[in-house]
Amino acid sequence: MKQDATRNAAYTVDCEDYVHVVEFNPFDSGDPGNLIAYGGGNYVVVGICTFQEEEADVEGIQYKTLRTFQHGVRVDGIAWSPETRLDSLPPVIKFCTSAADMKIRLFTSDLQDKNEYKVLEGHSDFINGLVFDPKEGQEIASVSDDHTCRIWNLEGMQTAHFVLHSPGMSVCWHPEESFKMPLMSAHWCLKNTFKVGAVAGNDWLIWDITRSSYPQDKRPVHMDQACLFRWSTINENLFATTGYPGKIASQFQIHHLGHPQPVLIGSVAVGSGLSWHRTLPLCAIGGDHKLLFWVTEM
Repeated sequence: MKQDATRNAAYTVDCEDYVHVVEFNPFDSGDPGNLIAYGGGNYVVVGICTFQEEEADVEGIQYKTLRTFQHGVRVDGIAWSPETRLDSLPPVIKFCTSAADMKIRLFTSDLQDKNEYKVLEGHSDFINGLVFDPKEGQEIASVSDDHTCRIWNLEGMQTAHFVLHSPGMSVCWHPEESFKMPLMSAHWCLKNTFKVGAVAGNDWLIWDITRSSYPQDKRPVHMDQACLFRWSTINENLFATTGYPGKIASQFQIHHLGHPQPVLIGSVAVGSGLSWHRTLPLCAIGGDHKLLFWVTEM
């Protein structure tokens, strides 16, 4: 890995609005390209992007918007369904969002005539995280400042309701055992499901759930406060963190467990959201009228 850690974004895509959240589709949806969704003040954009790291005839990044979905209220979270397919006839686009009005919206589209959504209501405070069941995509989990974790089916009905001792900050479904869900700013490692990572205060923390309940590793990461932790989808030692946006910018870092210092450091003006590409060591972050992408080496 390169030792000059501070870098500008490798690629950018211009957007019409401030990007509040961005998510690569973590599931294989078939060719062509990689699905990505981002949310603005009152809409969600679904696009497809290809990078020169995966296609020799692409210079930099090739991006195309597939559909803009009107949302009516600020988009705060996006989660992709594993049922999304681009190689089916017709194609299937399915994702859900959380919003400032404390509601979840489940969108389904064939990118032609079918464009519909259902509203899931029940939370009484801000929704901090949501995710589809990764095996079948038939349930959605969400956590909120109302001290609850809720499970929903695709008809919009609640099938389970857990009371938490504090606000739920994030929720992830275990990729192999669907009844396991870490809460409070944690993220499962897809390449080694015994690993759970999190940020708390200024630190990142990593647990091995087969061993002690104490963190296996813990290091200070952001001076003001850490905000997000996301494992790479292709390497169990690679992960990224962000700090809370300050007066000027939010710091973004990529870490490797074999290195004592971050392997990449970036700065994003009022940045938000954090998502890893499904097959590349590449991260996306939303910014002011931009999507920004950083590439690192493993």
